[in-house]
Amino acid sequence: MQAGFSLEDINIEGFSPMPSPAEIKRLAPLTEAAAETVNRSRTDIKKILDNIDDRLLVITGPCSIHDPKAALEYAERLLKLSEHVSETILPVMRVYFEKPRTVTGWKGFINDPHMDNSFQMAEGMLRARELMIKINEMGLPVATEALDPFGPQYLGELVSWYAIGARTTESQTHREMASGLSAPVGFKNGTDGQLDSSINAVKASRQGHFFLGIYEDGRSSIVRTKGNRYSHLVLRGGGGRPNFDTVSVMLAEEALKKAGVASRLIIDCSHANSMKNPDLQPFVLRDVITQVINGSRAICGVMLESNLFAGNQKIPDDLSQLKYGVSVTDACIDWEATEHALRTTHRRLLDKKLNG
Repeated sequence: MQAGFSLEDINIEGFSPMPSPAEIKRLAPLTEAAAETVNRSRTDIKKILDNIDDRLLVITGPCSIHDPKAALEYAERLLKLSEHVSETILPVMRVYFEKPRTVTGWKGFINDPHMDNSFQMAEGMLRARELMIKINEMGLPVATEALDPFGPQYLGELVSWYAIGARTTESQTHREMASGLSAPVGFKNGTDGQLDSSINAVKASRQGHFFLGIYEDGRSSIVRTKGNRYSHLVLRGGGGRPNFDTVSVMLAEEALKKAGVASRLIIDCSHANSMKNPDLQPFVLRDVITQVINGSRAICGVMLESNLFAGNQKIPDDLSQLKYGVSVTDACIDWEATEHALRTTHRRLLDKKLNG
């Protein structure tokens, strides 16, 4: 007998159909040129994590993507720069489409591509995939944050490196998801700066898991994973303190060894490591490279929040007033500062390589 009242979907206003991963992929198919970039760069990143390739992994780009045109211009500049620094640096472009929010605010390009609360997610997913394909076709690898558990089914074949953010590192859902991702995954330490949760996440994601997911056709499925042996730690500071300094890195290295995990890590030069002041990122980078030159075997990469122009901006009611190439989320350093920092890093690393 059916009750005379509803017990489900009480707070749901409605449902809208979302194209399946297979449908989105048919609209924006993987090209041979893009596939070659992803395959090559994933192999290179794994070699860096295995300490076979001594180049520095540099993940740089906008805090978040809101304008594909500006993103492509950034990609063109980074690709051109990579030709000059490739002997010591492997540049990967940060292409983030989803933004975790503690309260409210724009949740990213996939969620709301028009930035007007119209939430055209199907369009956002398609345009995100098209942009990733274009950047990979140029020969530049892509990094992104794995936030929505279904997202990798739509975009995973285009990603060379993933981040799991500080707010989701403790999430069992994201640890399970990471265990099945096809690219290396960096877990950031928690917002409090502690390492326990992120190291536990690295260990958990290296194991196989069973969880609910979706097939290519969009049907629900039970996902069985092998575990991702290229999960690793990202230090981003927290609790009002940076953790990129020599002592913090050594303590992280020891904690990883104690946990039985390879002691290779990446330093995020932004967030708490720069005290949320983007202008300090190049100084953090300089300190980190000094550690590498002095013999640190743990540090294998860095992250930068960088855009065409410095700073950030609020999203205006009149979107025609948006400033081109300026972040709408975290403040970034501009392209000139980025290029100078990476060219300087290249010269320092090259000098070490040539002169020992």
